Amino acid sequence: MFILSKKISDSKWFQNFVTIAILIAGVLVGVATYEEFSVKNETILKLLNNIILGIFIVEILVKVLAEGKKPWLYFTDAWNIFDFVIVGAAFLPFGGSSIAILRLLRLLRVLKLIKALPKLQMLVGALLKSLPSMGYVSILLTLLFYIYAVAGVFFFGKNDPIHFGDLQTSMLSLFRIVTLEDWTDIMYINMYGCENYGYDGNLNLCTNSTAASALSITFFVTFVLIGTMIFLNLFIGVVMNGMDEAKNEMLLEEQMKQEGNDVKIEDVENKITELEEVLSLYKVQQKISKSLK
Repeated sequence: MFILSKKISDSKWFQNFVTIAILIAGVLVGVATYEEFSVKNETILKLLNNIILGIFIVEILVKVLAEGKKPWLYFTDAWNIFDFVIVGAAFLPFGGSSIAILRLLRLLRVLKLIKALPKLQMLVGALLKSLPSMGYVSILLTLLFYIYAVAGVFFFGKNDPIHFGDLQTSMLSLFRIVTLEDWTDIMYINMYGCENYGYDGNLNLCTNSTAASALSITFFVTFVLIGTMIFLNLFIGVVMNGMDEAKNEMLLEEQMKQEGNDVKIEDVENKITELEEVLSLYKVQQKISKSLK
């Protein structure tokens, strides 16, 4: 049973079969948004959902049996735990107002596609690896927003109360600007004064129209350049670095599997760390040898 389950679990046709089932599950969730069609074909849709659920249960059983005498090893993989939770949640007693939760859980089945496609799995791994670095970039971006938001209230609060009336409104306006959504309109309001631009229909709020052409241009152009260009490149750089790490881990894992070793992600990470340390030592030696020359 162990050998057969292992062969089935590792076979390409089984992986493709599960991938097709995931795609069909995604289509069924989309079809459920058409209420009239769903009501007319409720029996068929329910049968298809049960078949999909049965396929996912069989997938779990095959993978558990493939672990042989150590079935608990199935739960050492985070994606396997995710699969188990999604399938197990279908047996919870949802009903009445909780039907929306059941639909959401069915929608989450589509995420199983990430595990089915290695390239997608690598991308998700890269994003997860990038989160710590993204956190520091986000803190820096928050500081930028805060400084510009406070300055915006001081500079433009009286002229443009709709966008810079208080700190929280100023932060929201800056978020709109950093997405480049009609940011020039906000700049023109403060360049020409609220009575001359942008306050049509809201002139009752324009109580202190003040034009500040040079200040507005400097404020908004510098914020757009820093907030969109520089920080966007920082985020891209962090993600690309995470992708390189995830790709190296995947290649090393595949290589070790081909050699017939059971690989854990921790072992792969340790191996990469060792290689990086060796590389850094080599670079130090190179610098020392150059300095001696």
